[in-house]
Amino acid sequence: MQSLFPGSSSELSYEDLTELYDYPSHGVWVRANFVSTLDGAVQGADHKSGSLSSKADKRVLGLLRSVADVVVIGANTARVEDYQPVKSTDRRTHIRQRLGLGPGPAMAVVSRSLDVDAALLGGGTAPTLVITTESSPSDRRAQISERAPVIIAGETSVDFAKAVDLLAEQGFARILCEGGPTLMHDVVSSGRLDELCLTWTPVIASGNALRLTDGPAIKPPYQLHLKQLLEEDGELFARYARE
Repeated sequence: MQSLFPGSSSELSYEDLTELYDYPSHGVWVRANFVSTLDGAVQGADHKSGSLSSKADKRVLGLLRSVADVVVIGANTARVEDYQPVKSTDRRTHIRQRLGLGPGPAMAVVSRSLDVDAALLGGGTAPTLVITTESSPSDRRAQISERAPVIIAGETSVDFAKAVDLLAEQGFARILCEGGPTLMHDVVSSGRLDELCLTWTPVIASGNALRLTDGPAIKPPYQLHLKQLLEEDGELFARYARE
């Protein structure tokens, strides 16, 4: 992998990438990560983002998880993409120890219905949390709270800005959102998105696949600026951030 912007086209080591993708040293930082075709599809023909991913994209995804405190995911996306708790690897453990982080990132599943896979609730090297609303089914909420921490953020819909504040109160300042598009719309609409990591795969897909965000128009449009552009085998790995 090489850097196109800023700097030269020199080859980057994994240690270089770790430094480039590390979070700011202070404060709460909300980062999102997606892979997209050239015409804006964030799903393959099977309606899964995983079918768009490559070896290099998976390497970046693994790195982003290695430097995060918590991975936030919508419950529907977790089901469709068959999410499992994030597990430790020798490389991930080394990175996290060097950065002074815990053994692994927690998983936070966003769901109003509380239809969350039992295997995911069990957690891995770090716990799974559930972010929901006051109007979620109380009996199901009680059942889940016996296995996983439950965060209430909003009355009838999840208030993502409040969810970020509540996660930060529990020590999760390095937040990584992996979608899907409905949750990403809420993230952007909340005004709390600090950075977007976007892999451009050199494919034109057409069809009716969802875009990066799914929901009403965001007004005014959310403005981001290019901070970094990497390349490997024709794929582009961009980082956009707020000023």
